[in-house]
Amino acid sequence: MNIKLNTLKEELESHVKEKIFPFWLTKMIDHENGGFYGWATNDGKILHKADKGAVLNTRLLWTFSAAYRLFGDNQYLEMAERSWEYIENFFVDKKYGGIYWMLDYKGNPVQSKKQIYALAFAIYASSEYYDATGNPCALELALDLFNKVEKYSFDPNQNGYFEAFSRYWKLLEDLRLSNKDANEKKTLNTHLHILEAYTRLASIYDDSFIKDKLVNLINLFIERLFNYQHHHLNMFFDDNWNVKSNLISYGHDVESSWLLTEAAEVTGSKILIEKCSSISCKLAETLLNNAVADDGSLYNEVTEEERLDDDRHWWPQAEAMVGFMNAYQYTGDEKYITAVLNLWEFIKQHFIHPKFGEWYFRINNKYQPYPEEEFAGPWKGPYHNGRMCFEMIRRIEELHK
Repeated sequence: MNIKLNTLKEELESHVKEKIFPFWLTKMIDHENGGFYGWATNDGKILHKADKGAVLNTRLLWTFSAAYRLFGDNQYLEMAERSWEYIENFFVDKKYGGIYWMLDYKGNPVQSKKQIYALAFAIYASSEYYDATGNPCALELALDLFNKVEKYSFDPNQNGYFEAFSRYWKLLEDLRLSNKDANEKKTLNTHLHILEAYTRLASIYDDSFIKDKLVNLINLFIERLFNYQHHHLNMFFDDNWNVKSNLISYGHDVESSWLLTEAAEVTGSKILIEKCSSISCKLAETLLNNAVADDGSLYNEVTEEERLDDDRHWWPQAEAMVGFMNAYQYTGDEKYITAVLNLWEFIKQHFIHPKFGEWYFRINNKYQPYPEEEFAGPWKGPYHNGRMCFEMIRRIEELHK
C-alpha cells in the first residue's frame, strides 16, 4: 500500500503542476483589465467581458498562496500577488467594508451585496497569503473581515451566522447563495466556510477571541449541524435552528468531515478532537456505504424529493479524496485507501480535460460533460482539486514520518 501511496503522491504533484495550473497560468490572466477572466467554456473559449466573482478570485488567491508555500515556485507567488492586488483594489468595499459579490470585467461592482460565504473565503485566502508572504495588509484585511462577520452576521440570540446583507449591512430578504439553494437564514455551507476561514486565521494569528469563535463554530457542528440519526449534515435552517430541508449533499458531508477535524486540531482541545474525529469517521463510513458508485466516484446528492442525483460534480470527487484519506488516518482501515485509489482512477479517466488539463465541472452518469457548464467561472476554480493535491501530498508524507 505504501508503494501505491507513493505513486499517488507523485502523480498528484505532477498533475497539479503540469495539468491544473498551466490552464490558469496561460489562459485566465486578464492582462488588459487586471486580475483574471471571469469565465471559460469547456472548449477553452475565454469570455473576456464576463463578470468577475468574489468566490473565484478569493479561491485563486488561496490556491496560489498555498502552492507557493508548498512548492516555493515564484510563478505561483506571482499569481498570488496578482490575485491579492486585484482583490485589494477592486473587491474590497473601501467605504462600508466587506467584499463585493460580483464585479464587471473592468472591476466595477455589479452586485455589491455582502454574502458572508464570500467574506469567509476572503478571510481564508488573506490568511493563507499572509502566511506565504508576510504581507501585513493581508493580515489586516483578514482581521477586519473577521470583525465584520462577527459584528453583522453573528446571531447573539440563537448563535450561528446569518447569510447575506446589502452593501450597507442590512439583512437581505433573498439570502440565497445561488438559485438552487433554499432561502433560509442559516446554512451548513456558509457555516462550513466560516469554520474553514477561522481555522486558517487562528493558525496564523494567536488571539483568544478568534479561538473562542472557532470553538463555538465547532460546537455548532457537534450540536446543531450533524444529524446523529442518519450520520449526515443538515443543510438549511431557520434562525431558531429548525431544520428546513431533507437534502443530503454528499460533497458537503465529505468536505466537512476533514475540515471539522482540522479545526479541532487547531484548537488543541483533546475533547473537541475526539468528538470531531468520531463525527468525521461516521460521515466517511456512511458515505462509503451509500454515496460511492461501483466505479469509485461520489454521487452528487439526495434531493428534497429523496431522489438520487447521480451526476458527478468535480468538487465532491476532490473532497472525497481528502475525506477518505482523513478517515484512514484516524481509523487505520485500509478500505479508505482503496476508496481513494479507486476514485483517483475514476478522476483520471473521466474528469480531466484531454487538452486543457483542468477538470470538467460535472459529468452525467454516462460520463459525458455538460457542454453548457462553466469550465472556469464564478464557482469553478483550481481550489477544490488543487487543495486536494496539496492535502494528499502532505498527508502521504506524514504517514512516512
